[in-house]
Amino acid sequence: MIIPNNFEELASYVESDQKVVFFFTADWCPDCQFIYPVMPEIEALHPDMTFVRVNRDDYMALAQTWNIFGIPSFVVTQKGQELGRLVNKARKTKEEITAFLATV
Repeated sequence: MIIPNNFEELASYVESDQKVVFFFTADWCPDCQFIYPVMPEIEALHPDMTFVRVNRDDYMALAQTWNIFGIPSFVVTQKGQELGRLVNKARKTKEEITAFLATV
């Protein structure tokens, strides 16, 4: 999982030729803590995707622009286009995330 150091680095992934999964999270979020342990397994199931962890609190303007009002949330982009999103306030399971990623 990539953790960007600044906005410019984060923005560079949006234009990637590869599918990029932006994982919006926050350290204080209990539902995020719930999913952290299985994220390496989810990444391993999708070697064709790049996973970028975005701390919503550090990138609040981006979260607002992308309408990320619940976390954890996932947005998949490729070549500057959004391919799909799993954005809501509900706790997500490994099965839900894997099923979502299979559709993009």
